[in-house]
Amino acid sequence: MLTLHLRTILATLALLLLSACGSDDDEPSTPPAGNGALTVNLASLPAGLPAVVRISGPASYAKTIGSGQTLSGLAPGSYTVTADSILSGNLTWSASAPVQSATVAAGGTAVVNISYSSSTLALSVREVASVSGAVFLTAPAGDTRQFIVERSGRILVMQDGALLGTPFLDIRNRVAAVGEGGLLSMAFHPKYATNGWFFIYYTDAANNIVVERHSVSSVNRNLAEPSAVLEIIRIPHPGPTNHYGGLVSFGPDGFLYLATGDGGGSGDPQGNAQNTTSLLGKMLRLDVADSRGAQPYVVPPSNPFVGMSSRRAEIWASGLRNPWRYAFDGERLYIADVGQARREEVNIAGVDQAALNYGWNIMEGTLCYNAAICNKNGLTLPVFEYDHGTNKVNGCSITGGFVYRGKAMPELAGRYFYSDYCGGYLKSFLYKDNSATEQTSWTIPDIGSIQSFGLDGDGELYLIAATGKLYRIVRAPTA
Repeated sequence: MLTLHLRTILATLALLLLSACGSDDDEPSTPPAGNGALTVNLASLPAGLPAVVRISGPASYAKTIGSGQTLSGLAPGSYTVTADSILSGNLTWSASAPVQSATVAAGGTAVVNISYSSSTLALSVREVASVSGAVFLTAPAGDTRQFIVERSGRILVMQDGALLGTPFLDIRNRVAAVGEGGLLSMAFHPKYATNGWFFIYYTDAANNIVVERHSVSSVNRNLAEPSAVLEIIRIPHPGPTNHYGGLVSFGPDGFLYLATGDGGGSGDPQGNAQNTTSLLGKMLRLDVADSRGAQPYVVPPSNPFVGMSSRRAEIWASGLRNPWRYAFDGERLYIADVGQARREEVNIAGVDQAALNYGWNIMEGTLCYNAAICNKNGLTLPVFEYDHGTNKVNGCSITGGFVYRGKAMPELAGRYFYSDYCGGYLKSFLYKDNSATEQTSWTIPDIGSIQSFGLDGDGELYLIAATGKLYRIVRAPTA
């Protein structure tokens, strides 16, 4: 009888508690956290250098820490502690035991000790192809092939390290490779796997900048469909045969970006870069998701100058001299703008930062151009720049590259790589806290003038020399 009476009391209390708490299915109860702990100690890591230590455990527990600490409230069970290698300059700091296990007991504290040591990370290059007039290399994400853009008007396919005999695309009859012109780049649509679209940037016989959409053959994925061509935009570029810009690319927002030069000549004599009725000297942003003959593109409504009669709605940014190469990294945009006679610069901004004016031809880098003083109000100055130096010892024409996100050398993640046509070097920096940090010069074999970078489908980087030779950036072999 006593047992039955206790059961009745407990049941009544349970009902009262349920009534008080409610029974909303949208607020499920969470099991109480455990009372175990895990202490992670770090040793021999330079002060101020954050670690990357990942902890995983029961119930899909996952946490990343950057310094030694004690994690409390853990459920009992087995935890895996993984310490990634960290790059500082060209020194790699690696844990002696990069992966460790620890068992956390209820009410107890497990301890994991991680000790680091350093080694010098050395880079080298490996020649992968030689293509006369090569200016660009790219590939759809995850694709094992490499597509090589030839300035004369062809796109070649490299598969398993060998160039295929038939070009992917050949439009030499429509391309004028005069001065700095030619077929300068290509970009695969984010949905290339399903729609087969790719876009090219070239100059024609009338000195115009032309961007076209093409399609891959439905029969042979190593060939483009010759009849499936749609002109997206044609931009007049009268006069000089230089400063065409040259890169077409898709941003993380799915829109098509193209960077145009200022029209050429010394000092932007036509004043195009600061003229918002001109498409020259600009970064343009177009929506090509539903391109067709009657309407090859639409202007995204979020473009800054939509509806303004005195400004071209296609413009995303202005004040550029010759942005030969730029790169997206997540939600960030890096623009390497070739300077006039003194400074080379890299501008960095969020993809959502519209209407920025990068200053040319009021400014060259952070210098007033052709004037002792100038009005800098409303101008966005570069995050990174360098002076040409005496006899161009530092270079003369920046060659913008990419932020490394490949898998072969994970220590390099987040580093922006660049070169200079006159310098022929390989350098990098890490953009952190709104500045270019960890500026590093990498010792690589002398391959001559570097006119472009390439990025394959796995995120690995390539250098394209003026000789037409293409090189993959690799980890230097250890002695």
